[in-house]
Amino acid sequence: MKSISKTKRILTKKEPEKNLVVSIKEKAGRNFSGRITTRHRGRRVKRLYRIVDFGQEKLEILGKVVALEYDPNRTAYLALIEYKGGEKRYVLAPTDLKMGDEIICTEKTDLKPGNRMKIKNIPVGTQVYNIELELGKGGRFMRSAGTFAKILAQDEGFTNLELSSGEVRKVYGECFASVGQVSHPEKRFEIIGKAGRNRLKGWRPTVRGSAMNPCDHPHGGGGGKTPIGLKYPKTPWGKIARGVKTRKKKWTDRFILQRRQNKNKQ
Repeated sequence: MKSISKTKRILTKKEPEKNLVVSIKEKAGRNFSGRITTRHRGRRVKRLYRIVDFGQEKLEILGKVVALEYDPNRTAYLALIEYKGGEKRYVLAPTDLKMGDEIICTEKTDLKPGNRMKIKNIPVGTQVYNIELELGKGGRFMRSAGTFAKILAQDEGFTNLELSSGEVRKVYGECFASVGQVSHPEKRFEIIGKAGRNRLKGWRPTVRGSAMNPCDHPHGGGGGKTPIGLKYPKTPWGKIARGVKTRKKKWTDRFILQRRQNKNKQ
């Protein structure tokens, strides 16, 4: 815990920019009619949503880092960028980015953390994050704390990327990506410490299915630590759980060259 507190010393002690935050109504896992659609969610502490510029649309304009801030809505830190004319925007902060640094989004530029360029112009072996899938739609993946993808090859208008999961996929070379690794990689070592912290984040208590009654869960019934009595574990709705592929077919599947590796299998 001491090492994690040291990483937060780089953050700027200031209130978020008023024109870059919005208030979002808390849904607590319920849909428009009030029915619970996501279990174990509830009210959380109040927080304002920071508007993040994932596409960094200010092309060919240098921006200066004026602050590094904590964002309660995501695991990574944010960098407040000020452009000429005084306009400010939030972007995802990479590791090694400091206050006073300058970053730019253009077709081709220097390999500095935070700089953004077309992925076809980035050399093989470089780490990138906040990667576009569709032109002009902004970064879509590699956005959480400590994540990055490595460029493996440039091939016929496409770029082959190796993701953190071990998956290898193609991305159109005209798409943009930022150089570096997303900030706050120590997030994976964070210890929650107590149930109260999770409750403040909006997570309500979770009960084991085997501790329920048979009418509430397929694993329910019996006394003590009795087995579930089924060939396979099941979800509360009776579908087979664990080890079953649940990913639906997506249009991006054709760009996957190698599926992610199951780390549980040795």
